[in-house]
Amino acid sequence: MIFHTFGNSENNAVILIHGMLNPWQIWEDAVSVLSKDYFVIVPELDAHTEDKPSRFTSVEKEAEQLRDYLVKNHNGELYALCGLSMGGRIAATLAGMDGIKTKHLVLDGAPLKKMPKILIGFMKKSYISIIEKSKKRDPKVIESCKRDFLPERYHEYFFRVADNMENESINNILDSVFGEFRYKTYDSDTKILFMHGTKGNEIVSKKAAITMKEVNPQTEIRCFDGYAHAQLACFEPQNWIKEVSQFLA
Repeated sequence: MIFHTFGNSENNAVILIHGMLNPWQIWEDAVSVLSKDYFVIVPELDAHTEDKPSRFTSVEKEAEQLRDYLVKNHNGELYALCGLSMGGRIAATLAGMDGIKTKHLVLDGAPLKKMPKILIGFMKKSYISIIEKSKKRDPKVIESCKRDFLPERYHEYFFRVADNMENESINNILDSVFGEFRYKTYDSDTKILFMHGTKGNEIVSKKAAITMKEVNPQTEIRCFDGYAHAQLACFEPQNWIKEVSQFLA
């Protein structure tokens, strides 16, 4: 894991955690805005490092590395902990760890529900195929990526991630992200924002948001009708920033 930091280190700390197959640069627009008032930390998660290969073991292992970094450098204190998709699962895990205190927890499309093994197996085959084709720069994958996954401005970084991605990491990610999640009761002073869309697999995030609010009544749920998974953050970053900035204020 690699840490990128922006802004004045004397300001309150905000961490932004990207999703599966997202390059860390997905947060560029958010960093440009938030770093004016906060010290922004953006991890480059394991298996998503662009300069050299690294291996993803589990959500818990990623959260432990983040906790160790935050305890060492910021006494474990955050103004905001934000996670997108898989990053939301990591953020929700990190927020419940000893030594971590955050005033705001922002989860966007966080898959906090266990999925059937047969579906996980299907996803493994699909993602491994996508990565193999991405390494070959398959034109159909590029067009599909541009249309449904990432704006073209991030493709250079995505392909660097894909070039270093191992099948074992893909398997570990999917087993861990879609395994059992134990909801915790966070500090009542921790405000929670759970955002999700309504298309496709966002039903998983919708159910997770409802459960999160049952366990932590201070949770605010914002549903974006007609939006696909991570669509707001990836394709409308300025609107994502507006939503989150309002919440933090």
